[in-house]
Amino acid sequence: MLEIEGLFCSYGKVTVVRDLSMRVGKGELVTLIGANGAGKTTTLKAISGLIPITAKHIIFDGEDITGASPQEILSRGIAHCPEGRRVFPYMTVQENLDMGCYLRKDQDGIDTDLERVFEGFPILKQRRHQMAGTLSGGEQQMLAIGRALMSRPKLILFDEPSLGLAPNLVETTFEIVSEIRSQGVTVLMVEQNAFAALRLCDRAYLLESGKVTLEGTGAELKDDPYVREAYLGG
Repeated sequence: MLEIEGLFCSYGKVTVVRDLSMRVGKGELVTLIGANGAGKTTTLKAISGLIPITAKHIIFDGEDITGASPQEILSRGIAHCPEGRRVFPYMTVQENLDMGCYLRKDQDGIDTDLERVFEGFPILKQRRHQMAGTLSGGEQQMLAIGRALMSRPKLILFDEPSLGLAPNLVETTFEIVSEIRSQGVTVLMVEQNAFAALRLCDRAYLLESGKVTLEGTGAELKDDPYVREAYLGG
């Protein structure tokens, strides 16, 4: 479904992602692991069209989206659930969800998807008229996920979905990600909790200094001696 070849991303004179190539198959849950500053978030921003890039190509669903605008990329079916939730704090829960489907015109489908989001996250229905900035961290994460789902994506990019959450909410968040995947949505996830990410995913890539240094199934990377020593605590 997604194929990246020869991706480079820079901030000024600093190259953050170097000749990165990877793929995500339809229906897969693929994760990127690595230390802070390895280029994981930058890779997701590049896929979403949020930063300037150079690349041989980025192919999504059979079409070349290299250099496409964020709006065009979203319209083709890639939703981005960013690090830190990034909800609109002075807008209501309902208004935040409406922002997730602003490119859509199928009102019946929008209404159906809204009810599906409310079924999955009942607290959002209860607080639909509440300002998003007053929600707890866990509730804001649910809202960010719901907002992404309102675009009816084929692929969701999750950037650190468990970041900053209370321990009792971390497992719930991973269960939500797994459930989304089980419903046929392809998932590419960046996650600092490498053990949980590798346990959950089909395949994984290890990024170090902006380059893919290791790839394989989640189980393969979880059992790799280097990964265990460097990222899983031995």
